[in-house]
Amino acid sequence: MTEIRNILFTTDFSDYSRYALPYAVTMAEKFETTLHCMYVVEPVNTPVDFGWTQVNYAELEENHEKHARNILEKLVKEELPSHVETVQAVLHGRSFSQIIEYARENEIGMIVMATHGLGGLSHILFGSTTEKVVRKSPCPVLTIRDPSHEFEMP
Repeated sequence: MTEIRNILFTTDFSDYSRYALPYAVTMAEKFETTLHCMYVVEPVNTPVDFGWTQVNYAELEENHEKHARNILEKLVKEELPSHVETVQAVLHGRSFSQIIEYARENEIGMIVMATHGLGGLSHILFGSTTEKVVRKSPCPVLTIRDPSHEFEMP
């Protein structure tokens, strides 16, 4: 088995991703490794501007990043044991590509993430972030399904 030096926990701050956090912590403790906690600020999809409103999308994204940093910092302080070494990362871009790139650049040995992702038409057209990460990841991916999210056979 390969030595695991770094574990990456990805979150969208949903209850589903929070359910995966204890698994990431347990793995970090077991392997005595650094736990990287990551959130990705997705690009703002701008609608066609008909001149009805003036929206500053750069400011909107900047505020989103500040808010995400605050929530991630609070999550680490309140829900992670102090003996677990952590790194916090808030990145910009498409979630799956940022997760994969971060894993490559930071020698991540395992990614821990929730299975629940996009739903409805978006999921059908684009697939879920988790599926894309599992398919393209440079390391093993531990996917955690919240037991309250029922599985239904297609």
